[in-house]
Amino acid sequence: MAERAGGGARPPTGRRRVLGCSIAVLVALILVGGIASAFLVGSGYVPFFSMKTSWEAPYDRGTSDKGNGAWLAGDTVARSRFDGVTGYDVRSGKERWEYVVPGRADICTVSPEATGTTVLIAYGEKGRCGTTVALDLTDGRELWRDPGAPGTDAYAGVVTGDGLAVLLDHGGTVRALDLKTGTPRWKAAVPKGCDPGAVGTSAQQVLATVACGDELKLAAFDPADGKARWTVPLDERRGVPAAWKASVLSADPAVVSVAEDGGEERTATLSFGPEGRPLARVEGVGDYGSIEEVRVEGDRLFAIAAYEGSQGTPWDRVVAFDLATGDQLWRGDVRKADLDELDVRDGRVTTVELDKKYGDSLYVFDAATGEEEDDRSFRDRVGKGYAGTLGDLFTFEDRAVVVRWGAGERPVSVYERW
Repeated sequence: MAERAGGGARPPTGRRRVLGCSIAVLVALILVGGIASAFLVGSGYVPFFSMKTSWEAPYDRGTSDKGNGAWLAGDTVARSRFDGVTGYDVRSGKERWEYVVPGRADICTVSPEATGTTVLIAYGEKGRCGTTVALDLTDGRELWRDPGAPGTDAYAGVVTGDGLAVLLDHGGTVRALDLKTGTPRWKAAVPKGCDPGAVGTSAQQVLATVACGDELKLAAFDPADGKARWTVPLDERRGVPAAWKASVLSADPAVVSVAEDGGEERTATLSFGPEGRPLARVEGVGDYGSIEEVRVEGDRLFAIAAYEGSQGTPWDRVVAFDLATGDQLWRGDVRKADLDELDVRDGRVTTVELDKKYGDSLYVFDAATGEEEDDRSFRDRVGKGYAGTLGDLFTFEDRAVVVRWGAGERPVSVYERW
């Protein structure tokens, strides 16, 4: 046998070839297995990494842009449209109740949040829309009905909070009723010469955005008796034009979002302290990207922001801000485009990423730190139908509840972890 320079025997050529082939096959198997595993994880068919469909409501018939709202109360999810409200059992998908507005009336506005199990809807015919009804979400029962003030064409807003139902009409009157009985509590007028826009309420104060001349302002009332407390410009230094659209995101703390010229893209979100003292201004566009969705929870603002990733790729992230200072607290980058809707509860921030090519995903972040807690792929498409976007998102136990609006859509779908 031939000897090497160091004196050792040279291994047979055939053995080297077998060893080399074995390594090549092993590498190939690892690569194929990795690709297959990545595909399966992304397709929603791997345990502990997936979301499977639990149930879906039947396809919707013709719809309208009016009256859309959704609420989660206990184990009931309710969804409203222009002609009524339907409640479903979150776990089973069984329809628990349906409330249909009378005659040819349409729902014009609904309270954005439920207080306990109570929500408000306002409806009417031929644009008047002056009747308000309080509904119990557990059984769809009508708690009380208010016919509205004489001559009122429509409500600018209806909200609930801390035992009050607050109605803001286009005539400039703020009315508070007992949330359980509908008994009138008090009536107040917005500042003279101002037109109402949006309303919000809490145990601390009732807020209304008002257009005074060519500027938007924020007015506060005492929730006990309706006494006017203060009125301040939305932005004392720059001013906010009256033509802009304003939304009250929270009454305690006081947080208002504004959109330029009535558009949908937020220009800024503003927070206020005692006596209307300005606190923070979070710009609609910053180094975090362009803000698309916002939620207020406690003393924080949570937002979905779109930004430009590598090679001009559009990506989305979740960002948390301090409402006292406007400072960024954390960013949750997923490096994918088209995050849609936010749910903030129980110390967690949940969002859904829609991807027509690779499938949809669920992301969950710790609300305090921004640490990613969960990342799962949906087995079935979430952003389906004609709209391709979500109307609302809730979380319940280990489930994600998705609400949609539009003809040809399934109005409610519930997905569970698998």
